[in-house]
Amino acid sequence: MNFLTKKELKLSNEFKKKGYIIINIKKLNCLDYIQKKIIKSTELKLNRKKFNSQSFLNKIHKRVTVKELNNFRVNIMKNINNDKKFKQYFYEISKELLDPLLGNELVMQKRISLSIQFPKDKSSLLPIHSDTWSGLSPFEAVAWLPLVNCYKTKSMYILPPPENQKFISKFKNYVNSDSQNIFKIIKKKVVWLNLKYGQILIFNQQLPHGNVVNNEKETRWSLNCRFKGIFSPYADKRIGEFYEPITLRPMSELGFGYKLPKFK
Repeated sequence: MNFLTKKELKLSNEFKKKGYIIINIKKLNCLDYIQKKIIKSTELKLNRKKFNSQSFLNKIHKRVTVKELNNFRVNIMKNINNDKKFKQYFYEISKELLDPLLGNELVMQKRISLSIQFPKDKSSLLPIHSDTWSGLSPFEAVAWLPLVNCYKTKSMYILPPPENQKFISKFKNYVNSDSQNIFKIIKKKVVWLNLKYGQILIFNQQLPHGNVVNNEKETRWSLNCRFKGIFSPYADKRIGEFYEPITLRPMSELGFGYKLPKFK
């Protein structure tokens, strides 16, 4: 028995078939706040008369060196994660997909992650992996938000579910292989996800994914955050440590606090 609406069923089937969904963001005011907060957090001087946010972010590699990049990124992450409104707005623009795919009682990763990948920079690579391989719950999904247009090697790749089944069936053969060799094996099978600024991606982090050296002429900026149903099973990462509840409903709160009356 399934009481999902036709729209929800269509969305669910697409997600299970492809392993991801990309939609246009409706709450553009939330996206605008997020981008402005990021730019302000760079603490770089701006030319207000000729300022263009996309150009500023795409060309940031001309103002920040590779050596400075990690501290630059960490400082921005501190600023955005200390801003409750930033986290709320990130959830708000993801909500349209999170509710039908995960449910409406959710936990959210406590710290939103930021990726900045300069052109030709080999220091910011995320080799092929599945989040579940490193102790994360198979019941979670990742919301991935580009702050610039992301395409080709300026984006990320994912291994589709049918190909992942084949890969997993032979997984024991790759135990002694490094990530580079594993990527070579599945390179022709992965799907590159092209997103424009103003879109958001939700993907199944059980599926192998990653990035390569950015061979485009622009810098990639993207945010990512994990969400899961509060009552779904956890793995190594626990609520309170890695996740925080964001949409707990009244009856659940009452249930957590309930104590059976004593008869003696």
